[in-house]
Amino acid sequence: MSAAMLRVENLCVDFPRSRGWRRGGAGRFRALDDVSFELAENVALGVVGESGSGKSTLARAILRLVQPTAGRIWWRGERFDTASRLRLAAMRRELQIVFQDPFGSLDPRMTAAETVQEALAALEGVRDAQAAGQRVDAALASVGLDPTLGRRYPHELSGGQCQRVAIARATIVQPRLLVCDEATSALDVSVQAQIINLLLELRSRSGMGLMFISHNPAVVRILCERVLELRQGRLVQH
Repeated sequence: MSAAMLRVENLCVDFPRSRGWRRGGAGRFRALDDVSFELAENVALGVVGESGSGKSTLARAILRLVQPTAGRIWWRGERFDTASRLRLAAMRRELQIVFQDPFGSLDPRMTAAETVQEALAALEGVRDAQAAGQRVDAALASVGLDPTLGRRYPHELSGGQCQRVAIARATIVQPRLLVCDEATSALDVSVQAQIINLLLELRSRSGMGLMFISHNPAVVRILCERVLELRQGRLVQH
């Protein structure tokens, strides 16, 4: 067995075709086709490709947010794609994701602090109010936010601040791998640079691995040591 932290073998993901799909009619659409790669500890991997190439599907399949049609996923030497619900919950603490939309990924009914604390309770079972509050304040500070902003709701924050909250939520449990699915593309250029610098700082501080999915190769080159390219669901550069 490879010593790779993450190992993906012959991964395929199919989705039903919509009724309005003109090419091929009813049936299945293959969003990912026979994708294989490995990712070592503490490495930043960029995944690039045009819109519709399968980048986001790859991220979601790796995290089992969508179910693969075929293939195998190994996480630190253990099958992830077939893990039991109980084991999956424990393993997910080590793999976290930040989504593209900084507003849509946060619950508008919860303050920033409540959002981050919810992740801490779900993934580590920390429910003591004082201990959780200290952890949440530290997590917000680690992403460059004043902990007093934790009392605000998403609509009271900027897009960049919301994305920092999402990163705090994902990193409060110190994951081994952070998956960023177009995490900067919805932000202004100046804010994109701030988030990129934040990710570089977090990686340097924690040593976590990174899978950064983007349509922008220039951003990927700044963050990542390795790059994969997807085209129409297939890996074309390795």
